[in-house]
Amino acid sequence: MEPPSNALLGQQARGAATLKTLSIRMRAIKNMQKITKAMKMVATAKFKKDMRTMENSLPFANPVLNLFQRLPAEEKAGQITYVAVTSDKGLCGGVNTAVAKQVRLGVTAEEAKGNVSKIMVVGGKGVAVLKRLYGDRFSTTFEECSKVPFTFAAASVIAERIAASKPARCKVVSNEFKSMVSYDTIAKHTYTVDEATGMDRGEWTKAMDVYSFEPSIYEVWQDLHEFYYGCVIYGSVIQSTTTETAQRMNAMENASKNAGEMYGKVELQYNRARQAKITTELCEIISGASAV
Repeated sequence: MEPPSNALLGQQARGAATLKTLSIRMRAIKNMQKITKAMKMVATAKFKKDMRTMENSLPFANPVLNLFQRLPAEEKAGQITYVAVTSDKGLCGGVNTAVAKQVRLGVTAEEAKGNVSKIMVVGGKGVAVLKRLYGDRFSTTFEECSKVPFTFAAASVIAERIAASKPARCKVVSNEFKSMVSYDTIAKHTYTVDEATGMDRGEWTKAMDVYSFEPSIYEVWQDLHEFYYGCVIYGSVIQSTTTETAQRMNAMENASKNAGEMYGKVELQYNRARQAKITTELCEIISGASAV
């Protein structure tokens, strides 16, 4: 009986190597799927908590926001500060990219008009993206805000920093939660001290007549405005956090589904390679028996 040829030995070695490679790949995909499923479970538990927080927090912040929305909106020229609200973690779809894009479009439009832009960022992911594009326009960053539950006290600290910078105009860019699968990225016009004090007192009275102020609105304006800034930041961060968690759930669900589909394709390749190897070995046995 003739010994196996070098070509046949090489084919057998390649077949064994292919099976081993596919087996390793299948094991890696399965492990990744376990991780994404676990991350989805964690995000699901966190989402329920974030939803409760949002439902309890927005009724606190919204009345003040609605009050200031009654003031006449008027776009004026001059320096503008963008406050971008992003997350500290990734793997949550395009929520951070959407905020960065909105800020980029806003800065481009304002600078085309000759207005100077400044950027303040809440969240590490926004810093990573925007600082690379507009490092010279950065004024303040707030990172690691998600390490502990976000409170109104934390929002007040950020609001104080915004007020201390004395912006001529200000827009807060954040994600507004709509549902489990959808959200809106909005640039919310936030009234500054300069804008409010430049208004006619008649406009002030008409806008604020839904409440009675004691002492008068003009005397409590400074405190009310700082509280308003705090409510804007608090509401924006709470909604952005809920949106982030919902999108992370969706991202991990899609990743688990894709991993399952990929595993099926690789498993099919493995079975075909294994069947081909078995067929080759059977052919060798039959050929050897025939030679005898």
